[in-house]
Amino acid sequence: MTQRTLIQGGTVYSVDPGIGELPRGDVLIEGDTIVAVGEGIPAAGARVIDATDRIVLPGLVDTHRHLWQAALRQIAADWTLGEYIDRMLLTLGPRFGPEDVYAAELLGALEAVDAGITTVLDWAHIMRSPEHADEAVRGLVDSGVRAVFGYGNPGGPPAGWYARDVARVAESCSGLVGFALASMGPEFGPIEDTVADLRLARELGIRTSMHVGVGLLGRQRSITELHRRDLLGPDLIYVHCNTCTDAELRLIAETGGHASISPRVEMQMGHGYPATGRLCAAGVQPSLSVDVVSGVGGSLFAEMRGTLEAERGWQHHVALSRGESLAALTITTRDVVRMATIEGARTLGLQARIGSLTPGKQADIVLLDTNRPNLAPVNHLPAAITLADNENVDTVLIAGRVVKRDGRLVRHDLAAVRELARASRDRLLAPAVA
Repeated sequence: MTQRTLIQGGTVYSVDPGIGELPRGDVLIEGDTIVAVGEGIPAAGARVIDATDRIVLPGLVDTHRHLWQAALRQIAADWTLGEYIDRMLLTLGPRFGPEDVYAAELLGALEAVDAGITTVLDWAHIMRSPEHADEAVRGLVDSGVRAVFGYGNPGGPPAGWYARDVARVAESCSGLVGFALASMGPEFGPIEDTVADLRLARELGIRTSMHVGVGLLGRQRSITELHRRDLLGPDLIYVHCNTCTDAELRLIAETGGHASISPRVEMQMGHGYPATGRLCAAGVQPSLSVDVVSGVGGSLFAEMRGTLEAERGWQHHVALSRGESLAALTITTRDVVRMATIEGARTLGLQARIGSLTPGKQADIVLLDTNRPNLAPVNHLPAAITLADNENVDTVLIAGRVVKRDGRLVRHDLAAVRELARASRDRLLAPAVA
């Protein structure tokens, strides 16, 4: 018999314009699917989750996170982009064995779930062997997160087995783990490699994510070059876009592309000023991503705030430089909550399945505790969501399954996961033997 679950009596923030916000509402789940959202839904035969003093919202969606760096968290907090490339990608990356990838993927995915992120695009440009790929996927599956596994070449000429293994893993991914290609893109390698990646991804019918407009590398005008070759399309996810021109952003919009932004990392490492407002003006609604927990914390709530602060700061700066002041803010808390939910789902091509509390969609749901001092009392619902943090994430469901309850992850031996990560960290950071 299918399990019925009723989330009862919460403040429902549905992100569905047909349902809106319910000051006191219920969400009924059958199996892995939302079947009703409303007031006073009968609870007969259902397991009841009391949502009193809780905000009930869709699970958050992170559209670009390098989970493989989770065991090395914080070490890049003071690095520029150049230092990150030299130290993380070129020095530490080659040291990763399959067991290190598994430990980091598991830890990083659990970190995301703990923070109310129910779906993540795992940008895994650490695939140094087929075994690395297998262990990465195993870590995702074991965590219970909903993921899109982004298979990525770590850099340099692709290995002879690369294309075959992309196809192999794409075919094997199922259930909560989907698949995409994480292409280094034309700013981090030869354009011919990007062309080959796009050809492979389109043969497999999957999305491709690539970094573009990254600092001085953006001067290569990669979007313009891809357009010249007629390669832009709705199956592409452009990460960052900071130093893309306005004309290039319009090309993304005109060809149905998607954007994933990470304002905190972008401002730290020197990618260029976050392109949030320029993307919106061009007709591209961006989604949000943490990028690297080796550099910043893993909270998408913090990313929402960083997005707001960066764009508002820029708009005020422009107005003040003209001797003016803004009459109103043009990016709102409601906007960034959409970026962290339904726009993230749309970026990943999953908008029919996740991103809002809509009957027929998967039951990926988060309950935020509003009794904690940082949120009580709630006076502005989307602002409360934006100003929340991981400490407020009381309950998390993925596909109808409770994976966090009463503020604690369930179904995992966290001490054992931490020990795996520590052992991996010690191996990776051990001094090189001459």
